[in-house]
Amino acid sequence: MATIQEFAARLEAEQRAGLIARGYDPAIHRHAVRLKSGRKYCNVDVGGSGKYMVENATGQIFGIKGYGVIHRGHAFGTLATVDQWDWSGYAATPKAAATGGPRHEVHF
Repeated sequence: MATIQEFAARLEAEQRAGLIARGYDPAIHRHAVRLKSGRKYCNVDVGGSGKYMVENATGQIFGIKGYGVIHRGHAFGTLATVDQWDWSGYAATPKAAATGGPRHEVHF
């Protein structure tokens, strides 16, 4: 299981790589990750804005509705599964499975 500090380092590195891949200068565009620990959650800020919250008890990673308010509908795995997600974009997306297909099926 990754620690919250390892997750923050990975998130910052992948955000930087994503900026470069999209043609942006990471020296200009803010992508530094800061952690703010609370009683139940750890707030994960990217570039000065809230982006994710990690539940201290379980390590579950959620998006946010507003600063300090988790969005349970936007779940991004746990600290144990951070390597299964691509953190380079605006929001994390699941990486493709080893078989080359999508990790989750989407039905309309």
